[in-house]
Amino acid sequence: MSFKCTAIMSNQGNRDAPFTQLLRIAEEVLQSLRSALPHPLQRQLNAVPILLEDLPSSAQIKDGIADNQLGLFVGAPVGETHSTHPPRIILWLRNHWDMCNAIESDYRAEVRTTLLHELGHFLGLDEAEINERELQ
Repeated sequence: MSFKCTAIMSNQGNRDAPFTQLLRIAEEVLQSLRSALPHPLQRQLNAVPILLEDLPSSAQIKDGIADNQLGLFVGAPVGETHSTHPPRIILWLRNHWDMCNAIESDYRAEVRTTLLHELGHFLGLDEAEINERELQ
């Protein structure tokens, strides 16, 4: 089973690396991480769409997302149904690239860390539990 990934490119300018390059690398990281997870976690990861976006949109920023935010889990965690939004994980790739000073190995590590962090939220973990499990 594969990820439900959607790529969204912004028109907010190019900061060195083309979005297609950042997307390709992020997809490699996601596939590698998926393969390394235990089967129950692979199933959970396959159950949540992952949006790979260039940068937060102006609408997202207006809604309170920081312009340099790395990722976000939206929706109700597994087993809960109280959210009106479908569950999804969003990663803003350009922000990862910028934070890592355009160093590919650091970018790969940070994309992996952010995905694990947001997966933790999808599984119902709060920030303290994520930190306790070293998913930060």
